[in-house]
Amino acid sequence: MANGDKTEQATPRRRQKAREKGQLAHSRDLISGLAVGTTVVVLAAQVPRFATQWRELLQLSLDAAVQTGGSGAAPLLALAGFAVVRATGLVVGLSWLAATVGAVSQGGLVVVPAALQPNFSRLSPATRLEQLFSLPSLGRLLKSLLPGTAIVCLAISVLAREWGSLLHLGRLQVAGIARYHLALIFEVAWKSALVLLVWSGVDYLIERQKLAGDLRMSRQELKDEYKETEGHPTVKARMRRLRAQVRRRRMLQEVKQASVVITNPNEFAVALVYRTEMAAPTVVAKGRNRLARQIKDIARWQGIPLIENPPLAHALYRAVEVGQSIPPKLYAVVAAILAAIYRAQERAEHACAQRASARGGR
Repeated sequence: MANGDKTEQATPRRRQKAREKGQLAHSRDLISGLAVGTTVVVLAAQVPRFATQWRELLQLSLDAAVQTGGSGAAPLLALAGFAVVRATGLVVGLSWLAATVGAVSQGGLVVVPAALQPNFSRLSPATRLEQLFSLPSLGRLLKSLLPGTAIVCLAISVLAREWGSLLHLGRLQVAGIARYHLALIFEVAWKSALVLLVWSGVDYLIERQKLAGDLRMSRQELKDEYKETEGHPTVKARMRRLRAQVRRRRMLQEVKQASVVITNPNEFAVALVYRTEMAAPTVVAKGRNRLARQIKDIARWQGIPLIENPPLAHALYRAVEVGQSIPPKLYAVVAAILAAIYRAQERAEHACAQRASARGGR
């Protein structure tokens, strides 16, 4: 599909899939800029102690050479190695930490299992040559030349400014020459690190823009993704029908617990349940036409009273959902119906009791 068709912004799902594949806005210059900047700052803080540390190392080395007669080289090597580690360990550790923070801050910690799988095509010289002379490689080369050119121009400007002082360094002592050169090196170093940091910020914005362009989607891709995430309309309709059937079966089971069924008589049927612990009667089932006939059939089988009251049936069907209590304005009408039903049940029970006692007297 042509890139011109990709006119829509990437969806969160597409961005998440790209992240899982390792496609992130990532600037290598930011990592190197933070590492260089940290190195410059830590070295500048440690330089005053370097002279003392190396003087102590030289003194210890000479003392060890005198004591051993120059025959024990192993202790001298161990001492020198310890001094080097002590002098460079903090610089290397903090630089590595800054580089790690720079890498993680650009997209978090992302593990891509596919990238860990062996890919022998990467070892092919033809593939490497093709990547070396490709347009992306040319773009990366041009991007790296920009900060490099800026740093070279910066160093030349500093040397041009200090050229007069450089010509008269012979008048200074060795310590003064060393301090002057260290100050000059530090100035070029921190300005170069600042250039790298500024450029890395620009490069990161460029990479974000490029990634947004690469992840753009066409309208067809948006539709396909919607079908994948939300489901195909046909499948969704079938799921809705299945859920409706489950709710209908559950509702018909609840009819068996009803106290009364209000009918229209043919169009509507609403089943109500009321217990003494309830605040108000509750609708446990309702339906019209075919579902209303099913509700009435269950009520007849269970011996539940069927009361024909079209206005009340219509009002309950329109105003009350299944599981809700009836509104207060219908309390009086429903209470009268329930009271009549309870009185009729009491009379029937009383008549049955009298007939039973009459048979027993005989």
